[in-house]
Amino acid sequence: MTHTHLDPRAAALMVLLCTIWGLQQVAIKLATPDMAPVLQSAIRSIGAVGLVWLWARHRGIDLRLNDGTLRPGLLAGVLFAGEFALLYWALLYTSASRGVIFLYTAPFIVSLAVVWRLPSEHMRPMQWAGLALAFAGVMALFGEGLLKPAGTTWIGDMMMLGAAVLWAGTTLTIKFSRLASAAPEKTLLYQLAVSAVVLSAVALALGETRVGAITPTLLASLGFQIVVVAALSYAAWFWLIRHYPATRLSAFSFLTPVMGVLAGVVFLDEPLTPPILVAMTLVGVGIWLANRRPPIAASR
Repeated sequence: MTHTHLDPRAAALMVLLCTIWGLQQVAIKLATPDMAPVLQSAIRSIGAVGLVWLWARHRGIDLRLNDGTLRPGLLAGVLFAGEFALLYWALLYTSASRGVIFLYTAPFIVSLAVVWRLPSEHMRPMQWAGLALAFAGVMALFGEGLLKPAGTTWIGDMMMLGAAVLWAGTTLTIKFSRLASAAPEKTLLYQLAVSAVVLSAVALALGETRVGAITPTLLASLGFQIVVVAALSYAAWFWLIRHYPATRLSAFSFLTPVMGVLAGVVFLDEPLTPPILVAMTLVGVGIWLANRRPPIAASR
């Protein structure tokens, strides 16, 4: 069943997912002193492949490759791998608070592409205004990074923007291919399996294979990334994409930067600067506007 709006169940699930994704950057940062970021990403995909495959087998999901999903599945996997290679690497240069806001420029790309391809998922002027406000917040934050003399923050910011483009490409590949009718677990397996190979190769090629002490923090971070983020949250996200409008989901996902900023401040003692506060405010208002239902006309 496909819904035209987000019902309470979908909204509650999106709040939970946004909280999990907001914590993801913090988990990566906490583990970085003990393990190279790209290696973290590769291990995450490898571990999650096993969990998702076992779950899919338990549920009796058809995992055959001759159903028209192989080609888009491989494409989605490559895009997914590129996204997370950039995301993990970017956190060497920028903070988790900033990075999560830049990553969530992806909904702009998704919304524009979906409206162009699917006129039935049109957006009203108020929704466009909401997306514009959120975009203004992101740009204000980017401007702050550019104005810092001799800093490298902007490098991480640009990497996060690149990750956002690849994330949008993954979402659109799923939405407009045979993957749209495939089981969420199968879609996720394509991405995890391909990214496990690609990210491992990237880590070796870049010499990103550093492993320090095996600390409780490292193990907890990897466990969170593998089980909660890569296995559970992405399966739920792909289920939502199949059953709810991509424009509504993408706009609502702007809540993640707010969660990410708060997590960075609480767990990493990152500064809560005025531009970050402005960006959070604009993003929050943008979510509200983009998800407002049209007023019901009064009966005569």
